[in-house]
Amino acid sequence: MFADPLVERLADFIRGIGIDVRPAQLPGPTFLPGLEIKDGAIFVDELRLAYPGDLLHEAGHLAVTDPAERHAAQLMPSDGEEIAAQAWSYAAVRHLGLEPEIVFHSGGYHGSSETLINLFNTGGTFGQPLLQWYGMTFEPRLAAENGVPPFPHMLRWLR
Repeated sequence: MFADPLVERLADFIRGIGIDVRPAQLPGPTFLPGLEIKDGAIFVDELRLAYPGDLLHEAGHLAVTDPAERHAAQLMPSDGEEIAAQAWSYAAVRHLGLEPEIVFHSGGYHGSSETLINLFNTGGTFGQPLLQWYGMTFEPRLAAENGVPPFPHMLRWLR
């Protein structure tokens, strides 16, 4: 469906967890180049897509959104949902065996990409408590009590 093998791999993962990813022509301005979330789906203009990892971040927004609101015409994420989407996208990139720079690239995150990568790589819990509250992952102590790996391992990908 997509010419870039990385874009296709990310789209396959996202589709596999239950979020629709569709190729599209997006001639107008979008929040992230080449991507738009609408009606619970991610539309991708591959020719305008600047960073393939942005697909995972946008999927993270849909994944952490209350299921009753996921298919709204447009999402309006809270600050907490933004943080949870960042943690979710780190878990996704690690699940796929890719480097976090795919998501936390130099062109995003207001110059904080390296800080976020270091935080997540060293076991920081930025966003993880919300994912845990949503029932999607566990921190180390609760993971051990439940016999599962801790974050970035995910129990489920959708809230």
